[in-house]
Formats: sequence, C-alpha cells, structure tokens
Amino acid sequence: MAVKMANSRRDLEIHRYPVPVYLLVMLIALVLQALLPRVLGPRHIWYDFPLVITIYFALARRSPIGGMVIGGVMGIFQDALTGHAIGVFGIAKTISGYLAASVGVRIDVQNTIIRVVLNFSLTVLCSAIDLVIHRVLLGMEYGWNWRNTLFQAVGNSVLALFVFPLLDRFQTRD
Repeated sequence: MAVKMANSRRDLEIHRYPVPVYLLVMLIALVLQALLPRVLGPRHIWYDFPLVITIYFALARRSPIGGMVIGGVMGIFQDALTGHAIGVFGIAKTISGYLAASVGVRIDVQNTIIRVVLNFSLTVLCSAIDLVIHRVLLGMEYGWNWRNTLFQAVGNSVLALFVFPLLDRFQTRD
C-alpha cells in the first residue's frame, strides 16, 4: 500500500463544514468526555472525544493554525470541565492539532489506515505531554500507566473508525 503524496497545495481537498456543525460536534464531544467518566467510572474510560474531534477537524481543514485553534479551545474547555489544571489539555491538544494538520498538508489522509495510525500516535503523544507538564513543569506527582495509555490510544483509534465517516457526511461541497 503506497502513501499518496500531494504534488501541490491544490491537489489537497480542503473540507468545509457549516459553523453549527463545528460548534455542535465540539460541544457533544466535551459533554461526553465530562459526563461518561461519572457514569462509567474513571478507570474504564479509554477514549478522548475532544482529541479525536481535534484530529478530525485538523485533518479535514489542513490548516496548522486552524488545528492549533481547535485543539486549544477543545483542550481549555476540557480542562475546565474535568477539573484538571487549566492549560494542560490545552497545550497537548494544541500540539496535536498542529501536527495533525501538518501531516494532512503533506499526505492524503483520507486513507483509513493513516487516520487510525495518526489517532494512535497523537494519543500517545498527548499522554506524554501530560506527563511532562505534570511532572516537570508543575512538579506534581502524576500517576502514569503505559497500559492505560495504550488502551486509550487503541480506544481513540477505534472511535475514529466510527466518528470520522459519520462526520464526513456533513461536509459542504463547493
């Protein structure tokens, strides 16, 4: 299987969505991320809805600045809703949004395997960023478990398999 490289910026299709779709999808992701751990218990949560949505919109828009803005907004609101230190998720998701959009500019990311691998990789990266911020910058003890990170990365990848095709239906055609 070959990875298709874009010859020029025009070869890449930039997906557009109505503003209410952005807002509604982001709101649903944040509410689910804040509500489900309270219902299911925090130990059984192996997904990160805001991260998956950040990656999706960053890949679709193919704009590193746009990916950073979406990631930052999603991360800050996730920090506020989950009781973490404000800015930790914001930093991690800003970096992930930037990297996802940057990859989207370079290669064709409509391939399901690339999307899954990217979700897996960026989930592990977000976990590593959280660890560094808590231990190094904040000087806090942070209970990091590589198995939970692995389960969350797999969970996000599986979630992306269902969410990405669903969101693809809401694209506006030029």
